Amino acid sequence: MAEDSDLERTEAATGRRLQQAREEGNIPRSRELSTFAVTMTGVALLMAMGERLGDFVIQLMRRLFTFDHDMVQHTEPVLLRFKESLIDTLLQLLPLFGGLALVAVAAPLLVGGWNLTFKGIEPKLSKLNPAHGIKRMFSLSALTEALKAILKSVVIGGVATWVIWNERAELIGLISMPLETALGKMMQLTFHTFLLVVGAMLLLVVVDVPFQIWNYHKQLRMTKEEVKQEYKEQEGSPEVKGRIRQLQRQAAQRRMMQEIPSANVIVTNPTHYAVALKYTEGMRAPQVIAKGRLKLAEKIIETGREHRVTVMRVPSFARALYFHAELGEEVPSRLYGAAAQILAYVYQLKLYEYNGGLAPVYPESVEVPADLDPESKRQQDAAPTANP
Repeated sequence: MAEDSDLERTEAATGRRLQQAREEGNIPRSRELSTFAVTMTGVALLMAMGERLGDFVIQLMRRLFTFDHDMVQHTEPVLLRFKESLIDTLLQLLPLFGGLALVAVAAPLLVGGWNLTFKGIEPKLSKLNPAHGIKRMFSLSALTEALKAILKSVVIGGVATWVIWNERAELIGLISMPLETALGKMMQLTFHTFLLVVGAMLLLVVVDVPFQIWNYHKQLRMTKEEVKQEYKEQEGSPEVKGRIRQLQRQAAQRRMMQEIPSANVIVTNPTHYAVALKYTEGMRAPQVIAKGRLKLAEKIIETGREHRVTVMRVPSFARALYFHAELGEEVPSRLYGAAAQILAYVYQLKLYEYNGGLAPVYPESVEVPADLDPESKRQQDAAPTANP
């Protein structure tokens, strides 16, 4: 059951999957939205340009169907007039065609946005495989498109047929009207029919746009295994990451061990924890240059002794430093007093070793706040409280 669930596409597409789909030219698009936008734009432009186009059509018809004796006898004037009329017609329709072309390009951007890629038109032998074509013909997507085409034909065709049927009397009456009146009336009937058809198309757009977005994300769904694999590719395999962290720790430890000879003192627990401190003139406070526990603590102590670094057993101070001082940083301000005690003893010990005289007194007790020492804090928490 677990293996079956891993193979089911139940997970939403990741950002990387969506980006890859866009790079391949796979983005959501709604043909119904583009068709509606172009048709609506055409109707609006025709309504805005209707009167001017109507006058132009009347003048064009008069020009084309008016002949004189010279045109009857020679073909050149006829061809010249036809050429001029064709150029004038194109110039009159240029704003209409330009507006339709602009909307045809801009409308698809409303769903899916702008995406420029040439991967979709790259030649692929797999596109020539008839099996893939047959599979697409009988796929759920093809069935959906077929149902949409049928629905569109029924809705738009039904609306157009209903409008024309209701206005059949006016259409027939155009035959008996003067040319200018008939053209004006014809334009009104055409606009009325177009508006009702565009209204029907709007219903299809309202249904198609959400469906296309939902279907797009549904097709890009991923299995749990694919999500895991993508995460591994992006973040790296856990084994590789673990190995990298191990190498980083080893490199940090080598750098840390190289700093130990410059330490002034190593405080220990005695073997559970070890922290090396360094203090030179100009520093605001001693600096932690090495710290470790168990085997690493033993290695720090051993390296320190090899380089004649003073090793002191100060359990509470060593524990407090280990848990509250980061490597390479200064000793916490609350431990300044304890650090001063330790360093003062180390300096006195160095003077005694070089010059002789009275041996310094080993600091038996070091002032360490109880809340900074885990062991002291644990003992305080475990101690019974006295009844009042």
